[in-house]
Amino acid sequence: MSSPPVARPDEVRRHNRTTLLRLLHVGGPSTRAALATELGLNRSTIKTLVDGLAEAGVVEEKVPRPGRGAGRPSLLVLPQPHAAVVLAVDLQVEHVAIALVGLGGQILGRNSWNLHARTRTADEVITHVIESTRVLAGDLGVEPVAVGVSVPGVVRRADGLVHEAPNLRWTDVALGDRLSAVLRIPVLVANDAELGAVAEHLRGAARGSSDSVYVSADVGVGGGVISQGSSLRGGAGYVGEIGHMAIRPGGRACYCGSRGCWETEIGEAALCRALGLPEDTPRGAILVELRELGSDADSAAARLEEYAEWLTLGLVNVVNLLGPELVVLGDLLTVLPESVIRTIAEDVRRRSLVSRAVGGTRIVSSALGADVKLLGAAEVAFEVVLDTV
Repeated sequence: MSSPPVARPDEVRRHNRTTLLRLLHVGGPSTRAALATELGLNRSTIKTLVDGLAEAGVVEEKVPRPGRGAGRPSLLVLPQPHAAVVLAVDLQVEHVAIALVGLGGQILGRNSWNLHARTRTADEVITHVIESTRVLAGDLGVEPVAVGVSVPGVVRRADGLVHEAPNLRWTDVALGDRLSAVLRIPVLVANDAELGAVAEHLRGAARGSSDSVYVSADVGVGGGVISQGSSLRGGAGYVGEIGHMAIRPGGRACYCGSRGCWETEIGEAALCRALGLPEDTPRGAILVELRELGSDADSAAARLEEYAEWLTLGLVNVVNLLGPELVVLGDLLTVLPESVIRTIAEDVRRRSLVSRAVGGTRIVSSALGADVKLLGAAEVAFEVVLDTV
């Protein structure tokens, strides 16, 4: 029986360097002693790694602000944001946001614009993203080394092909290839809900949870899954279209070709119907209505009763199928009255066999607000950057 291959010293050093850098990137400033404990390395190894990164300008060490404790405080190791900068793009149905994000997750600068029927075509969006990136990078005096793009649709992760983004009216758009051909840096494209799950797992409400699901409701409904600490993507990356679970036989027609999809019962149009508003009500008016409703729990429960039931039913299915310890609600679901969310959470725990088995799946709102998908897009870009910094 042959022995397993032994890693070369340079491979071990590279692995340790990347692991330490990722820990600082996600976890923030840390002392050398804490890094040694977290990584299971001796202090001399940590010293060599930190000294090398500091010499390369990737990290720096600073004395923390004086505290009340006695003795000399330990130096903090901090990632340097400008040592590696990525471009994050959040493409939504009615809006595009871009940001240049530095090592450590700091947003260095951003830009955004609204989309209309004429400006929603793939050609228009790609051109605008490229031009805006050049202007923003020039203003900040930085150059991105990779790109992460969030898209509300079905995306092939291997090459960034947007197979279908129905609400954008996009089909088979080679978004990854087209952006990389012009920007000449790696481009990673992924489904927006998947990136929401990644961001919440690394920097938001699901931090510290190894099994979680992110559910977002906007014009469409999507989901991202973190299983055992990693993003669940499937063979080709087509995982997370939970908005197209058929939960209401004979229900409303969905653009996907089916009927009674979850999206038709909890998406933006469904929420408008529940609030007694026209389905094309502007987003701002929907938010105002929900915030006003939040001050009256009884009225909120009455007006959103059917909507909440369909949301609960879908969440019970999600929890029974995937068994997460935590479900994070995003986009419009974060603005639902707290009293409604509490009732939904209690109903899911009561009605889900799996939730009862794991001690009660928690249901919380996103902690990252409107930046959740931008941050998720940045993180997938950093996946290809951290081992090369």
